[in-house]
Amino acid sequence: MARGSSAGYDRQLTVFSPEGRLYQVEYAFKAINTAKNTSLALRGDDCCVAVTQKKVPDKLLVSDTITHMFKITQTVGCVMTGLTADARLQVKRARYEAAEFKYKFGYDMPIDQIAKRVADLAQINTQEAGLRPLGTFFEEPFFLRYVRTWFSKTCDPAGFYAGYKAVAAGTKMIEAHNLLEKRLKKNITLDYDGTVQEAISCLSTLMSMDFKPSEIEVAVVTKDYPKFCLLSEEEIDRSLPQVFSLFTFGRSLFAYLGSHLTAIAEKD
Repeated sequence: MARGSSAGYDRQLTVFSPEGRLYQVEYAFKAINTAKNTSLALRGDDCCVAVTQKKVPDKLLVSDTITHMFKITQTVGCVMTGLTADARLQVKRARYEAAEFKYKFGYDMPIDQIAKRVADLAQINTQEAGLRPLGTFFEEPFFLRYVRTWFSKTCDPAGFYAGYKAVAAGTKMIEAHNLLEKRLKKNITLDYDGTVQEAISCLSTLMSMDFKPSEIEVAVVTKDYPKFCLLSEEEIDRSLPQVFSLFTFGRSLFAYLGSHLTAIAEKD
């Protein structure tokens, strides 16, 4: 932290700087990017899809034990982006709150209440000096559920939560939001297959790479099967050929146009 008007204000969580900033909370947002992971969620006509990168940091690790997708209830799940330890703690608390709600009232906790409760707990961590903000985006989660309309809920380290038609988190968050805005500004209609392919295509475009089925995780909730579930590698593999054929065509077309424009410029 550069010294000056902000000197010393980054040492205490509960002290505002003269500019009205809480530096420790800002550091929590930066901590999310240390995982070097990008996640996004997309709403379709009859489904909601979340996709994230799956990185196994060590060859000795069992890949099945590495995940960023977590089930909270049968119909609600999330994808966590950021520090894994903080993510597991937040998921554990969300599951506890959902189970406690169902025990008291006899029905599943609504998605709005889960998001609100998680956000409230995250916001408390920004008020007390003995606590610290969690370095997770609880898209850092994406909540998925079918309730009249499809939507995704997010909650950040500051305790802000909202619903989105499409949302992203991680190292490429800004680029992802720009891309999603361009893709969705025409209000295109997407069925289940189209939504899955569009989500994978957006992530591939952002990372500029062709993914293998083992390198990504895809979670879905559909109108016909309103339960949070992860796609198997075989199911992901069936969507990849169509995604990458379009991705490769677009990349080839871009390269062709670039070389053609360069040739015209050289003639001039």
